[in-house]
Amino acid sequence: MEICFINPPFKPEFGKFSRESRSPAIGHSGVLYYPLWLIYAAAVVEKEGFEVTFVDAPAKRMDVDRCLDVIEEKSCEPKLFVLDTSTPSINSDLNFAKLLKEKFNKSFIVLVGTHPTATVEETLNNSDAIDAIARKEYDYIIRDLAICLNQNGQLDYVKGLSYKNGGEIIHNLDRELIENLDDIPYASKFIKKHLDIYDYSFPAATFPAIQIFTGRGCPARCNYCVYPQVMHGHIYRKRSVENVVNEFQYIADNFPDIKEIVIEDDTFTIDKKRVVDICDLLIQKGLNKRFSWLCNARVNLDYETMKKMKAAGCRLLIPGIESFNQTILNNIRKGTNLEEIKTYIYNAKKAGLLVHACYMVGNKGETQETMEKTLAAALRFNTDTAQFFPLIPYPGTEVYFWAKENNYINGDYDKYCKLDGTINCVLNLPNLSADDLVDFCAYARKKYYLRIEYIVYRLWMGLKNFEDLKRSVKAFVKLKESIFKRKI
Repeated sequence: MEICFINPPFKPEFGKFSRESRSPAIGHSGVLYYPLWLIYAAAVVEKEGFEVTFVDAPAKRMDVDRCLDVIEEKSCEPKLFVLDTSTPSINSDLNFAKLLKEKFNKSFIVLVGTHPTATVEETLNNSDAIDAIARKEYDYIIRDLAICLNQNGQLDYVKGLSYKNGGEIIHNLDRELIENLDDIPYASKFIKKHLDIYDYSFPAATFPAIQIFTGRGCPARCNYCVYPQVMHGHIYRKRSVENVVNEFQYIADNFPDIKEIVIEDDTFTIDKKRVVDICDLLIQKGLNKRFSWLCNARVNLDYETMKKMKAAGCRLLIPGIESFNQTILNNIRKGTNLEEIKTYIYNAKKAGLLVHACYMVGNKGETQETMEKTLAAALRFNTDTAQFFPLIPYPGTEVYFWAKENNYINGDYDKYCKLDGTINCVLNLPNLSADDLVDFCAYARKKYYLRIEYIVYRLWMGLKNFEDLKRSVKAFVKLKESIFKRKI
């Protein structure tokens, strides 16, 4: 039985829609994440012996017609289609599913992702083309569904599935989260067979880069973060040290052009002993000299671990600083404090690690003054790169329920992106409108990146490292479009 996994088209005329980014959109700096969760599920199904077709429409900027043609060219008559989704694109995704069902009317179509997981009945009721939703972590749900359909079995035995039975929606029991992540095939192995690494770009990374996960779930309780709350839970489940390093070795042996590995775990550095063990093994195998890597890392990371990571090839850390106001950090349950943030930035620079700092405006307690103070702190910290985003309340998160209860959300799902596919804000606070938040982020980017001292710094870094210069030029060409197109 053939199974077709699809990352559907969305606004290709404007750019590449990064559906698996934490804030799905066409990025200001040309970002396109690998559709990793879809990749892992497809790899699991392929490992089970099924024939797999994988179509990533945003990567090739396919429109709907071209995507349907490609599916027809690549496939015979798939019995199962697996469609990735997101909040901004959900209505477009449902329209695409309708066209898919008309073209392959005997097929079974299942949606996956955070949005349908958080809005199961709403999504199923909004489309006759959707047969089911695989809730939460869906690798094994899709595998079990494929086996069930192949054997003409009963859907009620597939844990984690919600589906239609006549006019009724049936919710099967939740499927247990995967404990042994070493059983999941390498994402990189599937990428080598089915995708093109040159289609994907993470501006903070050296191009071309590849993304992997070494663990799932996050013990932090940030009220806005969608993946732990909706998909993977708050327990950090980890691949073994050997399994992670073996994938590094696989990438070294099979991707001669790859210059950097992006570890996409919500917080890779939660288990510091494991981080050190991974670093020691990377050094032992000489993989620290083959390519660099980067990761998400909370601001409680200590200097000694940073030094070890640097020695093992880590080039850059990505902390979610969010705000430089303690009341706001407490309101969003970030679990960090201002002194930790300052120490982290100092130690990272001391260890020779670059920092891509993430800032977010619009949380509970935000004012014009607190936004200005956060920007002032960002300028003082002067990290290698920085991003500024408005709070986006995604369905299924605590912050979404807070915003809904207070009537702060203005607009439907289509408003989560602007007409050109770039990030939008649907949050109207009593003292700050959505436009205020979006405008401030545009202003902050302009203020940050157009400083003379920053431009000189980037040129100096480029003189020392040509790859860094190429990365900077590529990102700036994309970024300048957003910097200059809004009136501040």
